[in-house]
Amino acid sequence: MKIFCGRANPITGAVEWLEEDENYDYHQEIARSCYADMLNDKDRNTKYFQGIRAAVGRVKERGERAIVLDIGTGTGLLSMMAVTAGADFCYAVEVFKPMAETAVKIVEKNGFSNKIKIINKHSTEVTVGPDGDMQSRANILITELFDTELIGEGALPSYEHAHRHLVEEGCEAVPHRATVYAQLVESKRMWSWNKLFPIHVQAEDGNKMIVSPPEMENCPGAPSVYDIQLNQVPLCDFMALSESVTMFSVDFSKQVSRAPSYHTVQLLPMKSGKAQVVLSWWDIDMDPAGSIKCTMAPYWTRSASEDIPWRDHWMQCVYFLPNEEPVVQGESVNLTAFHDDYSVWYKLQKGRIEEDNMPAHVESPVCRCQAHLLWNRPRFGELNDQNRTAQYIQALQKVLKPNSICLSVSDGSLLPVLAHHLGAEEVFTLETSSVSHSLMQKIFKANHLENKIKIIEKNPELLTASDLGDKKVSLLIGEPFFSTSLLPWHNLYFWYARTALAHHLTSDVKVLPQSASLHLMVVEFKDLWRIRSPCGICEGFDVHIMDEMIKNSLDFRESREAEPHPLWEYPCKSLSDPVEVFTFDFQQTVPEHVIRKEGHINLARIGKSHGAVLWMEYQLVPSLIISTGLVQVSDEKGYCQWTPHCKQAVYFFRSVIEPESLINNPSTVAYTVSFNPKTGEVGMDFQLLN
Repeated sequence: MKIFCGRANPITGAVEWLEEDENYDYHQEIARSCYADMLNDKDRNTKYFQGIRAAVGRVKERGERAIVLDIGTGTGLLSMMAVTAGADFCYAVEVFKPMAETAVKIVEKNGFSNKIKIINKHSTEVTVGPDGDMQSRANILITELFDTELIGEGALPSYEHAHRHLVEEGCEAVPHRATVYAQLVESKRMWSWNKLFPIHVQAEDGNKMIVSPPEMENCPGAPSVYDIQLNQVPLCDFMALSESVTMFSVDFSKQVSRAPSYHTVQLLPMKSGKAQVVLSWWDIDMDPAGSIKCTMAPYWTRSASEDIPWRDHWMQCVYFLPNEEPVVQGESVNLTAFHDDYSVWYKLQKGRIEEDNMPAHVESPVCRCQAHLLWNRPRFGELNDQNRTAQYIQALQKVLKPNSICLSVSDGSLLPVLAHHLGAEEVFTLETSSVSHSLMQKIFKANHLENKIKIIEKNPELLTASDLGDKKVSLLIGEPFFSTSLLPWHNLYFWYARTALAHHLTSDVKVLPQSASLHLMVVEFKDLWRIRSPCGICEGFDVHIMDEMIKNSLDFRESREAEPHPLWEYPCKSLSDPVEVFTFDFQQTVPEHVIRKEGHINLARIGKSHGAVLWMEYQLVPSLIISTGLVQVSDEKGYCQWTPHCKQAVYFFRSVIEPESLINNPSTVAYTVSFNPKTGEVGMDFQLLN
């Protein structure tokens, strides 16, 4: 059987459906899963074990047999904890078949097969009775169904069904309850991830300003939460307008409802300012008394001496209010958290709220302006970066002439507007999707440019001379940014577009950026390496089988790949100087043959060589460079600062995935990097050497 998987194609700039082996999807999900991250989360594991011991103890004290239902068992770890704590039997439910099969092997290896039954089903399909999956209902419910938003993995429907059909009334639950907290803040940086700010352009004929269309100003934004490592956001980036408050709690030992609901809290602002963003997180109490707590609270809500566990499977939430609202210190406002069965959103209101006037259900926010469909949150931040815009303006001023016929190739870029304001004779923009076409129409209309800049909704290879008014393009521009790109080199689609457009360009065409270069650097991560590190023994249980499963998936088709990560959220230090691997000359067309480079990188600092980071730099004109990766190495210790607007490519060395292969204090890293023009992909291999 064959399956089809969506993949970004750097050659076409589109997501294409590729036919893959039936095991491909499984291997990709396993390789990129958070199983290792969760099992390396010592705080999580310890608190769960403590809560399970306490729950089994309470059942035993009542003189009852302890029958456990573990929903989303994964490796079977929590079930093995329960049996070790004295449970008589565990039903462990896991819907993902490869994981369920691995759990069976892990449970058997640890000697618990006679007390743990792995059920490879969704929990809502589990049956109870003499011929069912479970002989009887359970009196202890153990789950780990949570994501950063708490309910995004379908926890509420699963709990609702379990209480109705799979567990006894008044059962013990681990965790016992979850509590969601919120804090109202003003933050220009975070607000720049959600709205387009006015852009000022100093032109020869005076100051110009690019404004966003009204639809964008009033748009509630993207419906999905923005989950980030809030512990990497400095206090200077936001101003807290309120204390953190409890928004709502869910008691998992009682019947849970998936029905839409809302919870309102009255806030007394401690500062005056613009309410723009709600920061949110949760904690879980593993026992009814709340003495065993696992919390996601960020650093500024904790005591300075408190140790903050690192985790990537659970982070913190940034929610954007539909509009910024001025609040006054001491004048109360009402913050309402709405949720359906999978997501949460917030609304701020002033004055008294009459319960009778509250709608039974408020629809979750949906983007109406289309900008949030085309631009992700980092892209908004990129467009709002005044220094970056100033560099593009400076570069355009160097290459633009009064008679320039300008063509822009990017997804929803503001470069065509800049080019027009700076004096290009005629400006075209190539928008390959209906969404980007529609958005650019709105932006041009808001800036009275609908008759000044022509939008062409075509792929580059389909462009005709008549589309350009039978004129040749003398200036080809791009940021480049394409919404389908995942890895840094995927934006080389600009080069393929330039190649396809060659016969529409003048012989002396100027291309901006002139070129791109691929850079790499060897780093030591503070924590990110844990997501790929094998667990071995976890809380006394042998989970080597899971480690081997993940390793096999990473090696599937003998191909290991770099993966995208926003490294501003994941501190690391450089162990080597940056190395320029390739330069891609956009003045020329894409070559026909594979480009390959081999070399050695000397390690300048001592540390654990966790992996290589790769990024692109774009030379706009000879003296102006835009980096999508390293901004600077900040001090002699090598701590790195990364651009917050892009994800970088991370290639984890085998020293992370196979610690037994670690070479102590390597002095050199050998590398082979290749660029295949036929696929647009970059392949790489690294070897640590003494």
